[in-house]
Order: sequence, then C-alpha cells, then structure tokens
Amino acid sequence: MTRQAGKPFLYVVVCAAGVAADVGRLITAARERDWEVGVVATPVAMNGFFDTAAVEALTGRPVRSAWRTPGEPRPFPPPDAVVAAPATFNTVNKWAAGLADTLAVATLCEASGLGVPVAALPCVADALAAHPAYQDSLARLRGMGVRFGEPYSGEDPARFPWEQALDLVSS
Repeated sequence: MTRQAGKPFLYVVVCAAGVAADVGRLITAARERDWEVGVVATPVAMNGFFDTAAVEALTGRPVRSAWRTPGEPRPFPPPDAVVAAPATFNTVNKWAAGLADTLAVATLCEASGLGVPVAALPCVADALAAHPAYQDSLARLRGMGVRFGEPYSGEDPARFPWEQALDLVSS
C-alpha cells in the first residue's frame, strides 16, 4: 500500500481498554483532518477490544499486531506522527522502560528515535495511576518529548478525548 499524494501518515497504537471499541472516532477525525491512518494493536487488544474489520474498512489497511517476516513488504509508510490511544498502564510502563516485546510497544519505542511527534491518551484506573512506577514512566516519556492528553480513568467512555490526540501531534 502506498501513501496518498501529500497526506501525512498517522500510526494509531491501540491498547486493551474498554474505550478501544470507539477507536473509529479517532480514525474518522484523523481522516477528516486529511491524515492517512494505520493501526497497530497490542495482542490483547486484538482479542475483542475493538472491531478490527471495521477499523480496516475505515483505514483501508490491515490492523497490525505482529512483526512482519523478513522480506515481507511494509504495510505502512513511515509515520509522520504516532498516537497511543488508549494507552494503558502496562503499555506506558513497558514503553518507558524500553521493553519492546510487542509490535505495538516496539512502534512506540521506535517513534522517539524517528523524531516524529508522539502523543498518548492514557486510560488508567486511578489506583494504578497512583503507582510510583507509572508516575516515573510518565516523567520519563515526557522527557523524551511524548505529549500526554488529560488522564482518563474509564468512568464515561463517551468522554474519552479521542480528538485531543490529533491536537497534540499537530501542535
């Protein structure tokens, strides 16, 4: 697949949180702002947290969750920006520690080295957000230039700030 002429390409990293079911809102908003979109999901998110067929229909591209084999073509062009939404406790901590054990976390780890804008919309329960390791991870990622949206603990899925991710990578 190739990039459409002149349109920037956004990677959306989707983690396993209930609000992931609405990731189509972010994809639709991105496309309305003239982005092309590719989705990379954590393996757990692929197990029913969002409708992969619907996302593939919206993006016109496969949802990625596993590394490609040697010689297999890249399904996405290089990113112009990367968004992690929803970004879970586990993913944020692994990302900050550089534990690239899944394609999704490896994508986030690599993004910093690419020099592209990176944003995260955390979806973390208040009790987990209070954990010292999580607070350290946020500080480390901020120090790497990651832009964070407002904390969201999951009480009202309709209030998850999907479009804020686009504002963060566009500023």
